[in-house]
Amino acid sequence: MKNEFVIFVNPNLLNREVMKAEDKSKLIEVFKGSLWEAELVKGLLEANGVKSATKDGIAVNIALPETAIDVAVLVNEEDYEAAMQVMRERDREQNG
Repeated sequence: MKNEFVIFVNPNLLNREVMKAEDKSKLIEVFKGSLWEAELVKGLLEANGVKSATKDGIAVNIALPETAIDVAVLVNEEDYEAAMQVMRERDREQNG
């Protein structure tokens, strides 16, 4: 009989650790909101060449979505201005 194991790894935690190890800089929050909004913002930043990571609420949001807490999007300190430019453009597009 063959034993099989399933290991769940939170890719966001891995991504955050990779960013810290590679860049050795401070991470700064540029967005905080629901899990799905944070993932959209993270994708938008990365599509514009800004590395980002999410923090907080991953396990809680999956296990208990009705009690979902805010998730932060973090960028490296040196990418902060570029990230904020992307965020300002996003706000302009959303608000017309």
